[in-house]
Amino acid sequence: MMEWQALWLSFRLSLWTTLILLAIGMPAAHWLTFSPRRWKFLVEAVVALPLVLPPTVLGFYVLIAIGPRSPLGALYARLTGGLLPFSFGGLLVASVLYSMPFTVQPIAAAFAGVDRKLLEASWCLGVSRAGTFRRVVAPLARQGIATAAILSFAHTMGEFGVVLMVGGNIAGVTRTVSITIYDQVQALDYAAATQTSLFLLALSFIVLALTYSFQRRVWNVWPMS
Repeated sequence: MMEWQALWLSFRLSLWTTLILLAIGMPAAHWLTFSPRRWKFLVEAVVALPLVLPPTVLGFYVLIAIGPRSPLGALYARLTGGLLPFSFGGLLVASVLYSMPFTVQPIAAAFAGVDRKLLEASWCLGVSRAGTFRRVVAPLARQGIATAAILSFAHTMGEFGVVLMVGGNIAGVTRTVSITIYDQVQALDYAAATQTSLFLLALSFIVLALTYSFQRRVWNVWPMS
């Protein structure tokens, strides 16, 4: 049977991850697209690193970075009295890092597709850069922003290696849908594993259908600049 508690936790994790990534991903994508810095390729490489780094490796380094002996982990412990590892907060940190390329890259590609002449015309009319972004760039890049949100949400829903390394398998706290499937297979409960897997399969199909309906074509993996 479907484990609704794990499903709800995965939904909450995906929603918060998507919202945080949109908040930090759009400024990052804007800087990567329009910055004249020659060394920005280093930032691009860091952002894209989760695409090629094994999830267990990323999860291990995140676990070290948020541990009680790290500056971040110690600060969190002083402020909240709790620990980031094996908690929902730790899962959120790991998910934001792991899904960042799925937010930044499509938004950066959408920003790069905005006609430069429109930006220059806006500036010539006295509109500030912030106003130009709000009135010109963001509306024209809305398809890329929507694609980023959809992909980030779905990618977080299906995470396994990173969340297992950072959060473990604590029912109601860190046990996500993907970990539930693993547990069901280990327990030889193939009927429950099939039901849960079909749910994720249907979700993945819906995500891809929505993505292609927004974009109409495959967006470039990384914008040319």
